[in-house]
Amino acid sequence: MLALDLSGKKALVTGSTGGIGLAIATRLAEAGAHVIVNGRGEERTSAAIETIRKGIPQASLTGFAGDVAKPKIIATLVESHPDIDVLVNNLGIFEEVPFGEISDEEWLRFFEINVMSGVRLSRAYLPGMVERKNGRIVFISSESGLNIPAEMIHYGFSKAAQIAIARGLAESVAGSGVTINSVLPGPTRTEGVMSMIEKAAGKSGRSPQEVEASFLKENRPTTLINRLADPEEVANMVAYVCSPLASATSGAALRVEGGLLRHPG
Repeated sequence: MLALDLSGKKALVTGSTGGIGLAIATRLAEAGAHVIVNGRGEERTSAAIETIRKGIPQASLTGFAGDVAKPKIIATLVESHPDIDVLVNNLGIFEEVPFGEISDEEWLRFFEINVMSGVRLSRAYLPGMVERKNGRIVFISSESGLNIPAEMIHYGFSKAAQIAIARGLAESVAGSGVTINSVLPGPTRTEGVMSMIEKAAGKSGRSPQEVEASFLKENRPTTLINRLADPEEVANMVAYVCSPLASATSGAALRVEGGLLRHPG
């Protein structure tokens, strides 16, 4: 019987110094993969590696500090690590901004960071995976890619693009032994989300717990778990889809959104 075992595999998780990315890097390391931890700066990247090693002393880790939304940084990364078995395109940003206030520059910034970073890395690493007849690429999208939030349309647009790219890439390498999927978290207890909640609490005079409850009730009322997800819950799905256990899963948009998306498929 196959196990969730990634021993001998080399994995790259972009934007993995905190939140969902850090949880994914931790879970892949626990499964035996050699994980490249990525952050924009040396300090946070090193701190993330230390955090993982505290829980998994035997973890095999390498740090790569650099903004992989920039083509020159990606070129340096690929030169340093030319062969990757598992690519998790996790790097992403979000921000609540009314549609009329989103500038052209912001639309392009969200596209470059949330979409093009994964496109460029997949273009660099997919040929080697196909040649070896084995590999995994995962795009960390969002339920917002299907349930476009009115308060951050540019974010939802970028997440919808990731779903489309993952499906198209999977079809382009059909029968190759490489699987490509997107994973769709719902509202998750990350640093960014909790900061947004705490900021709203400060403005309204309510407690963070009250703001969190009202956010779900007002913005995601169809949730079936009635809470924010934990990053580790998302990481479990990603680890599964990166493992031999998921060898027949490709081109899928896999949900970890607490059931808030009501339509099937």
